[in-house]
Amino acid sequence: MSKTITKTFKSHDTLSNVREDLIATGIEQEQIFVDKDNNQVKVIIPAEAEPEILEIMNRHQPID
Repeated sequence: MSKTITKTFKSHDTLSNVREDLIATGIEQEQIFVDKDNNQVKVIIPAEAEPEILEIMNRHQPID
């Protein structure tokens, strides 16, 4: 089953850094959505990958 994880960040630079880190860990670009209007990164992943993805995203100090 797939799950969508969404985190909000302070700056556009952080959005790019989060995206790059996710790609570097093997997440396919098609599964990563960057919403610059809302400063959010959304990732669609299998539910079992959630802890790893949250760890990566939380390294960048999300505001939500």
